Amino acid sequence: MTCILLTGSSRGIGAAAKAALEARGARVVGQATRSESVDTVPADFCEPGAPQELWQAALARAGGAIDVLVNNAGLFDPNPIDRSDIGWLDAWEDTLRINLTAAAQLSRFAVRHWQARGVPGRIVHVASRAGHRGDSPAHWHYAASKGGMLAMHKTIARQYAKDGILSFAITPGFTDTSMAGDYLESRGGPGLLADIPLGRVAEPEEIARLVEFCALDAPASMTGATLDANGASYVR
Repeated sequence: MTCILLTGSSRGIGAAAKAALEARGARVVGQATRSESVDTVPADFCEPGAPQELWQAALARAGGAIDVLVNNAGLFDPNPIDRSDIGWLDAWEDTLRINLTAAAQLSRFAVRHWQARGVPGRIVHVASRAGHRGDSPAHWHYAASKGGMLAMHKTIARQYAKDGILSFAITPGFTDTSMAGDYLESRGGPGLLADIPLGRVAEPEEIARLVEFCALDAPASMTGATLDANGASYVR
């Protein structure tokens, strides 16, 4: 049975991905900032030690072997440039820690775990369209964190393919989650859809299908690939 550590599993894309992966027979250890679910480890990524504690707890629940890591946890809070200096900096640090640093820590633990055991492994990074094209004036930090995730993904793919360690990235545009819903409303609601040729935002289940594919089915030669899912609002 494939064992998968999935961060941000309690809602939106993460919850849909958890359901899709479990439907395929995978065992999923989830993560959420707060959770009472028996299959989810509570871990607050604002705390520097939380990713390591999560990794150790997930290993224990998985019987000592994790096959796939899905970096999905994310923070998307506005941070206008006219905030106080300390408030603006605090928001940057929280967003970078949750969206990028925690993912980097977990990716490092995963790579070392697979190297030590001499087995292949997969990492799936749920990044964002913002990592390619940027975001709103209040979301510099979010775009930067997702751009950093994409650079990290490419580095992992290039450096560890020889060990059978594969890396895939997914870059959703707006997705119908509570996080994106608040943003859409703040930017004018339906008017923002004019920028999406498809005429709608993605459903969490659509992104979950890509997570499932990358985690379980994508051929090894696809390592390093980034899969866009933004309704043609940004094409490369």
